[in-house]
Amino acid sequence: MFLSRSVLGVVFSSTLLLLLLLFPVKSSRLLKAGAESDLFIEAPVYQNGPECSVSAKQTLICDPSLVHIAMTIDPQYLRGTIAAIHSVLKHGSCPQNVFFHFIASGPSSDVNHYTRTVKSAFPSLSFKVYVFQEKLVKNLISSSIRQALDNPLNYARSYLADMLETCVERVIYLDSDTVVVDDIQKLWNINLTGSRVIGAPEYCNAELAKYFTSDFWSNPEFAKVFEGRKACYFNTGVMVMDLGKWREGDYTREIEKWMRIQKDKRIYELGSLPPFLLVFGGDVEAVDHRWNQHGLGGDNLVNSCRPLHPGPVSLLHWSGKGKPWVRLDASRPCSVDSLWAPYDLYKFQLPLDRFRFDSL
Repeated sequence: MFLSRSVLGVVFSSTLLLLLLLFPVKSSRLLKAGAESDLFIEAPVYQNGPECSVSAKQTLICDPSLVHIAMTIDPQYLRGTIAAIHSVLKHGSCPQNVFFHFIASGPSSDVNHYTRTVKSAFPSLSFKVYVFQEKLVKNLISSSIRQALDNPLNYARSYLADMLETCVERVIYLDSDTVVVDDIQKLWNINLTGSRVIGAPEYCNAELAKYFTSDFWSNPEFAKVFEGRKACYFNTGVMVMDLGKWREGDYTREIEKWMRIQKDKRIYELGSLPPFLLVFGGDVEAVDHRWNQHGLGGDNLVNSCRPLHPGPVSLLHWSGKGKPWVRLDASRPCSVDSLWAPYDLYKFQLPLDRFRFDSL
């Protein structure tokens, strides 16, 4: 595992500081800042090792040698998405064989902005931007305990089998607040045994009951869904998904069924996660916990920081309210944010040496 703490220092002139104030990362105006190359520096070129197979460019998206990664892309998390891409390429043994599928919402003009933005940072990256039709889920979403969880784009992961080309039979789904510090090929190569559609780190010590309301558990028809299943919590921000099996089982419709029940009966509080637990809990391929060290976002409202969990780490996940780019820009970073900063390609980042991080 390589966790460099070095980062490119940026000297701010009054002009650049004015740009930062006019076009903050959290604003939707990020995509309207003019030339996209003004937002991110170009990443280094990462090339395949000698052991990598050569992709057939004429049928690239269907090439069996590719590693497929799906992520959502939106203005609020764009800086995180760029950092996540950078981390995957930097640590990958075959970075040129990675194909990214970015799921966006909004008009086609936004899609063009995203395309140019990604190309400005990664000129040779293989990727495609898809438009998620929010109308698919808008009438199915019920309010959750956090407003951010109600964003229709959070539900796009349930529609990957419908959106991606049918030749794409496996994909790694990653949240935009992650960085990979290991070879993504290792995660790609896990075996989904039997009928299992999803591979993810499981957390069987977590109390599953708390993810559903008393109305759910008091209804025999609902509660029996877990009968005979050793269902454990898993975080849907990092998943290996067999899209072939997903299509065969029509699991998108299964998830939509539970969303309709939720709309009527209020059986859970946490957005897009509980339907996945209901459909796949107890039949998930358990992946080593090193592939999702989650919860690093802590609670930004009370300025709480989470330490790293003990043990090896292959993927860091800033799930929770606090995002590293927001905390760094506010000059209130947590120690773990120093592990995200080396992958940040945002031109107007604050120099890392201005912060004093506690040892991790």
